[in-house]
Amino acid sequence: MGNGTVRYAALIERLVESVLAGPGHAASELRRAVFARAFGPHPLTLPLSSPLSGTERGTGGEDIAPDLAGYVDKVALHAYRVTDEDLAALKRAGNPDDVLFEVTVSAALGAAVGRLERGLSALRGEESSPPDPLSTSWRGGMQEHR
Repeated sequence: MGNGTVRYAALIERLVESVLAGPGHAASELRRAVFARAFGPHPLTLPLSSPLSGTERGTGGEDIAPDLAGYVDKVALHAYRVTDEDLAALKRAGNPDDVLFEVTVSAALGAAVGRLERGLSALRGEESSPPDPLSTSWRGGMQEHR
């Protein structure tokens, strides 16, 4: 693998930072919490009978409203199942279109980067969990190795 994956790390890091920290209608803390929740660990890697709170799922410091958390999980795990009614219900609950768009992008990006990191970890032969997606040891889908 070597340099083939490292060359994209800076680009991935820039993308993640622009989505999470750039200007937007949703608070940066909410976008970061959504990204972290979608990054994982995913419920599919845990016992299905174990309902986890947002903190246990890795949502960071920001609380995500339960209806929005369910939507984030749906985008992260089964995006093809998202319906117009899902979005209409979230809008009726007071979520503006722009916020829903930013939450959707943050969730999709978190899920994608989480899958990328887990795949790269598997290719490196690592069995441990991927790093915290918002930690300083994580660099745009690449773990720093010495």
